[in-house]
Amino acid sequence: MAAAQGRLSDGADGMGDTEGDRNGGGTAPLPFRTAVDALRSARLRPQIEVEATRAPQRLASFAYALEATVVDDDQDLADGRLVLLHEPDGHDAWRGTFRLVTLVRAELEPEMAADPLLPDVCWAWLTGALQARGLSCGEPSGTVTRASSHYFGGLAERPAASQIEIRASWTPREGRNGVPDTAAHLAAWCDLLAQVAGLPPAGPGDASIVTLPQRRDPQAR
Repeated sequence: MAAAQGRLSDGADGMGDTEGDRNGGGTAPLPFRTAVDALRSARLRPQIEVEATRAPQRLASFAYALEATVVDDDQDLADGRLVLLHEPDGHDAWRGTFRLVTLVRAELEPEMAADPLLPDVCWAWLTGALQARGLSCGEPSGTVTRASSHYFGGLAERPAASQIEIRASWTPREGRNGVPDTAAHLAAWCDLLAQVAGLPPAGPGDASIVTLPQRRDPQAR
């Protein structure tokens, strides 16, 4: 199993302005640092490569972001981004002090993209991935978008391409120390990535999971 490696960008202690400290001149609070440390030490499937990336600076006082790619046989099957937001004084819309925001993308076979139930299935994959790991969350919201590209003229030889995109956010349940189990949420998010990428189940207990067929021509690395 591979650890979610990656250094926090900028700042001597890794909690500088890049992580969303808009006020500057202060170290990030302990709950946020603890949550980030858990993300960085999470153990994930070896096919999922995770690294830290620049976090958005205007969504919350503190933020930390990860990018992930599902790789199998040197081919990129899906990718995504997970952002951890933190407001020490809480946020009315979140109903908590932490929020997770995600984007997941993968290419599909055109016939699969045409399935009218696909958006509902993809959303169920997200909520199911959280539930399968015993995680509860509040105020979930998101969108599932299908897009198709057809090529003409000088590009007419290219086959039609379809893509699924899942955007979502939720408030993770906080523990007694005021810190959510971010490592478990990251693992659940990676479960979603693996499903969208069409990887086989990670363990015997996941044999009932239905995954998307791998795209016809995955991007070679």
